[in-house]
Amino acid sequence: MATYVIGAVLSVKDPEKFAAYPQAAGPTVALYGGKILGGGTNIEVADGTWSPVGMVVIEFETMAKAKEWYTSPEYSAVKSQRFDNADSGLVFLDAG
Repeated sequence: MATYVIGAVLSVKDPEKFAAYPQAAGPTVALYGGKILGGGTNIEVADGTWSPVGMVVIEFETMAKAKEWYTSPEYSAVKSQRFDNADSGLVFLDAG
């Protein structure tokens, strides 16, 4: 059953340093069978108070594969670029 990783960036502390993160993180997704379905900064909030400035949706075959990617040495090596330069978060959504 598919699992989606949904990432949201609420604010960017250092745009220049954060710009390197997607290029570094993107290739790690494919190593674990993931597929980036979409992402970007053209966001329109329909309702509520949530107002991210950037988002990404990634699909993995299973929750286990999504978690394997998230804890992998490859992604772990670049996570700090996101943590250090943006207020952001990821969630896992089991499509079942």
